[in-house]
Amino acid sequence: METREIKSPERDAITSFSLDGNLDSIQRKKLEINVNESDDQQTALDDCGYTGGTTPVNIRGKPIADLSKTGGWTAAFFIFGNEMAERMAYFGLSVNMVVFMFNVMHRPFSSSSNAVNNFLGISQVSSVLGGFLADAYLGRYWTIAIFTTIYLLGLIGITLCATLDVLKPNQDQCNQFSLLLGSCEPAKPWQMLYLYSVLYITGFGAAGIRPCVSSFGADQFDEKSKDYKSHLDRFFNFFYLSVTIGAIIAFTAVVYIQMKLGWGWAFGSLAAAMGISNLVFFFGTPIYRHRLPGGSPLTRVAQVLVAAFRKRKASFSSSDFIGLYEVPGKHSAIKGSGKIAHTDDFRCLDKAALQLKEDSADPSPWRLCTVTQVEEVKILLKLIPVPACTIMLSVVLTEYLTLSVQQVYTMNTHIRLLKLPVTSMPVFPGLSIFLILSLYYSTFVPLSRRITGHPHGASQLQRVGIGLAVSILSVAWAAIFERHRRNYAIKHGYETIFLIPMPNLSAYWLLIQYCLIGIAEVFCMVGLLEFLYEEAPDAMKSIGSAYAALAGGLGCFVASILNSIVKSVTGNPEKGKPSWLSQNINTGRFDYLYWLLTALSIINFCIFLCFARTYKYRAEQVDRKTNSTSLT
Repeated sequence: METREIKSPERDAITSFSLDGNLDSIQRKKLEINVNESDDQQTALDDCGYTGGTTPVNIRGKPIADLSKTGGWTAAFFIFGNEMAERMAYFGLSVNMVVFMFNVMHRPFSSSSNAVNNFLGISQVSSVLGGFLADAYLGRYWTIAIFTTIYLLGLIGITLCATLDVLKPNQDQCNQFSLLLGSCEPAKPWQMLYLYSVLYITGFGAAGIRPCVSSFGADQFDEKSKDYKSHLDRFFNFFYLSVTIGAIIAFTAVVYIQMKLGWGWAFGSLAAAMGISNLVFFFGTPIYRHRLPGGSPLTRVAQVLVAAFRKRKASFSSSDFIGLYEVPGKHSAIKGSGKIAHTDDFRCLDKAALQLKEDSADPSPWRLCTVTQVEEVKILLKLIPVPACTIMLSVVLTEYLTLSVQQVYTMNTHIRLLKLPVTSMPVFPGLSIFLILSLYYSTFVPLSRRITGHPHGASQLQRVGIGLAVSILSVAWAAIFERHRRNYAIKHGYETIFLIPMPNLSAYWLLIQYCLIGIAEVFCMVGLLEFLYEEAPDAMKSIGSAYAALAGGLGCFVASILNSIVKSVTGNPEKGKPSWLSQNINTGRFDYLYWLLTALSIINFCIFLCFARTYKYRAEQVDRKTNSTSLT
């Protein structure tokens, strides 16, 4: 039986090849990896129990005998509950914690906002750690299981802070007027240390949930099914719908509990929801499909960089050149990953797979890497610009979550006899997201399909672009309305009374910016999550999803840094000049900040368009390579 291994290109045909030159079709074909395995090799691999490619396994790492009894939408819905509870806690803390620090811990609004921004940032940036552990060692299931327990412990700690008097400053003789003057007894340093500790434990707990839940849910669908693309598209829409439902509950039910029963019950409800969702998640364990962790992705990236550097002076035209290295067979050398075809991007990294005569039969991965390993690094590099361009959207969302609370305090939140709590105003972006997702397949997809010809209405990058464009409209409206609100306050004598609502100015004008940012978020984030999952390498799906969370976390940090710069540059306490972000919003200039965000968003959108126009989807590259091979 014939066994074909890696073919070495003919030396005389390779002499004309250079990394900087243009290859004709014959030269390209000679550089491709031509590997197949015999039936004897396949049987030997299977008998060893090795599961290659993206074959799903059970929780013990063994191949699943009957896939029909596992995975699918049933398993996905068990996973939705965990994400819903995590988002409920995340948004519940992001809005209520600012008010809690101000009213209960007696911290200024500005420092409270920055503290919450840092919490939001850490909880998302640390997702890279969760994604690394999932892809390298633990797998997505065990990473979620461990970190969701940490998340629950953090929420319990926050509940104790709101419940036990010893963990709070004295609340006697501290009324609204005293809060405005800053004369209430401030929290002791150790009390704030405790609050920050449990808050960051909660944020750390989110690190293992956020990058893994969406990927683990998508793992439940069969890649070989003809409806796989459709299922995946609908999954990410439903996934973000569960995120939205969690946010709506946080902005309504949790706020209502806080108003009627107090802070302890409000934070306790978040802990209870997380505890229940954990039980539901573990209950679905028997029917989950799992992917084998492929080993440390950071190690593989480092190996490619080191190997490429060590062979940086080697030439493809050298007489010692054998070919681009790849292991024989259908399976890659990376557990849990299929092979990835060679591409012409980042050609300098191809040096890591450059096989020379001096390389041994069993080469060190720090000197010679497989094509698949090199292509993993290329993919990770190519993905970076897209989530990076969503950082600006996260900045806008973060500013809305914190600064809009101060705006709403100065306005009338009544709808006839109904009074909506200030901290419930961010529910409207969630409601707009819920509405858009509900109508997405019945309205948007058919209409946009006629324009774009795309079966899903718009490609993933087109959806991200639509979201970024709508976010510009949202923040521009925010600037226009804030200027009107401030002028109204000054005209009617409210300039120095910044926490007393103006009865004739409705807070529901803010709904325009809220609803626009909701539309922006649903298009941008759903498209981004699906894009990262499909484009990321098989053994790095969690790392790919962590890119989105990392962008969100960096947005929170950028918002904090931007606020600090604005306050230091625009304010002068010695001359009595308030900054744009003065605690007295009526003497500050929030509208200027919003215009600055508008300008930055426009620049960011232009940069995104440049990257999106040049990006090639992996599926398109495979089809193009297949067609090219068939022609030659």
